[in-house]
Parts: sequence; structure tokens; C-alpha cells
Amino acid sequence: MTTATLTIDLTAIAANWQALNKLTNCETAAVIKADAYGLGIAKVGPALAKAGARGFFVAAAEEGVALRRVLGAGPDICVFSGHMAGDSDMIRSANLTPMINSVDQLLTHVEALPGHPFGIQLDTGMNRLGMEPGEWSAVREIAVAQQPVLIMSHLACADEPDHVMNQMQLDSFIEMTQGLDVPRSLAATGGILLGEKYHFDVTRPGVGLYGGLPFIDATPVVALDIPVIQIRDVAAGESVGYGNAFVAISETRVATIAAGYADGLIRAMGNGATLTFDGQPVPIIGRVSMDMITVDISRLSQVPEHLQLIGLHQSVDTVAGFAGTIGYEILTSLGARHDRVYLT
Repeated sequence: MTTATLTIDLTAIAANWQALNKLTNCETAAVIKADAYGLGIAKVGPALAKAGARGFFVAAAEEGVALRRVLGAGPDICVFSGHMAGDSDMIRSANLTPMINSVDQLLTHVEALPGHPFGIQLDTGMNRLGMEPGEWSAVREIAVAQQPVLIMSHLACADEPDHVMNQMQLDSFIEMTQGLDVPRSLAATGGILLGEKYHFDVTRPGVGLYGGLPFIDATPVVALDIPVIQIRDVAAGESVGYGNAFVAISETRVATIAAGYADGLIRAMGNGATLTFDGQPVPIIGRVSMDMITVDISRLSQVPEHLQLIGLHQSVDTVAGFAGTIGYEILTSLGARHDRVYLT
């Protein structure tokens, strides 16, 4: 086989949901947007439902339709982007719950789908989505009279427990929802770890389900094993790859492996990144190209058939660090060419 093998442990995803659920005394939903962070809703959705998740969050109505086809009737599916133009038929037919972000969306929803469930998203300082305090104050009574099923906001700095923004947003959220008899949600993965006062009625973990930070106790979910296409010995002074980006200072054994930026292994990873073989790190040399990466395996005592980029020895966040990015980007970028193996 000449493509990498991406192994996705569904049991680990379920275990991570259960572990995060045990940290709270409220309902724990699951964020499954971007095709379950790139890992596939067709497999991940049912695994989370079987684990006990009864509420799910997606980014767009189209994602909600796809998830409803997988899960069938029953679970709640909330849409972060709210009720966008052209969404009405999808929201109605798939029984989705849009999280209304503005007065305009509220009017669109009430006029197009009177009586259909909806939630409200409030902006408590992130300045990304949701009604700001002044806007919310103007329509609060009208909106509440329409009986929203959830009011939520999103923390900007939950992965930094000591950041002052966390308390500021918590205070704002409490003030904006004071006196309302409506379920509330503020915490994603990082918010769960901040403690009980951030949990309210519903938490909605995302990246922690898939083994990412800040959930340091997560069970690893993903392994990426990449086959070796060819091995060659490069003499001192010879270069490897595009732009002569690597020049050997001594004789170097080089393995060319079958993955590149077309497979989501971003170019910024480059020099300084490592793969592993039986736990031993081996450095990438030269540039990451579209379909191939070159690796210095001079220190290995045997010729490998595969090298591992992500797994027990390197997490998605370790790999993200090589590229100066975050685990979210690595997960959601993993390409379609990988042979996907699901463990149940």
C-alpha cells in the first residue's frame, strides 16, 4: 500500500466523552462540526450517541442535515451559525436547532418557521458570533417569549485557566441571562476544565473528544503511519528535495515517505519536525512536498517499512507545534487519501 494509514479509535472518542461528562453534573453534548474534526461523522456520530451523547453541535445547517442522516430522529442537533438565508427548509426537514446570533436572524427564524425550536447565542466579549449586550437587551423579552431552548456563549481564552478574560466573560454571561428560566451553556472542552461555575446546564466539548489539548488526560484517538517508498544514501555535500533546502554534512540515509501537504501535512512543519519508528524520533529533512516527505533515518538499526507521525509517541498537538499551529488544524487537515481504519 502506498498511502498512509490513519487509524481512528472510536472507543477512545467515547471514553473521552465519558471522562469529560464525569467532570460535570449537567448535560454533556458533543461538538461534531467539520466532519467530526476531520475524522468522519458517519462513524464518530454513532459512537458518541452510543456513549450517551444526546445533544450535538455543528457549524452549519448543511452539516446538521448530514449528521441527522447518520443519527436519525432523536438527538438534538444545534447549529452555531444560526438561521442563515436559505436554511429554512434544511432546519425544518432535519429538525435542527439554530443558535440565533442577531436580531435579523431572530426575525428570519420566527417568520419562516414559527414555533420551531431555536437557541440564542450571546457575545460576552469574543466579538465573533452572538448578540452583544445592547442588542440582547433590546430584544430579550421578545426573544424569551418565543421560548428558546438554550442560551449560550463561547469563551475566548478557556485554554488559559488564569486569563482574566474567563472571569470577565463568565460575569457578562451571568448578567445577560440573570433571571431567565432557560437552559444555559458556556463551556466547551476548556471551559469544562475551568470548573463547575462555568458548566451551567449544558457543556459542549469538542477537541477534547478527539484527543486534543487542553484535555491533557484525553485518551489518544488518532495514529498516522506513513509507508516508506524508497531509501537512499546521500553523500556529504549532496542536497535533498526542492530548493536544496537540506544539504548533508555527512553521509545520510534518507527515507522518502508517501505523504505530503496534499494529505494535510502542512509545509510549515518542515525542518525540525520528527516522525518516529518504534518510539525513536527521526527528523524530517528538506521541504514537505505535495506527496512526499524526506526523513533522516541514519540512526535506525533497521530499515523501516513505515514511519509514524501521530500516535502514542507524538500527539496531534506535538505535530502542531512543529508547524507553529494548533491541534485543531492538524486534525481537520488530515487528507482524504489516507486509508482510514476505525477501531471499535
